[in-house]
Amino acid sequence: MSRKIKLIWDFRGPEAKEVAMHHEKHLKDYIEAENLSPNITGNADLSSMHSIAYMVVEEVNMAGVRDALIPHRGEVYSEQHN
Repeated sequence: MSRKIKLIWDFRGPEAKEVAMHHEKHLKDYIEAENLSPNITGNADLSSMHSIAYMVVEEVNMAGVRDALIPHRGEVYSEQHN
């Protein structure tokens, strides 16, 4: 079983929540267009002025997705904590 990587995009400012929610829609479209799995995306508010959108990819696909979509950061995905 390969590791999963959570790719994260940060959005800041008064519209951060709405932008993160909209960005997640584009991530879902990308997953469908590229036929990727797992099909895990989401968004979260870290504060009233900082929200994130994220997608989870298999480690073997991480470099290609990273280069195509240019996330701000990434971390190992743990299903127990997400």
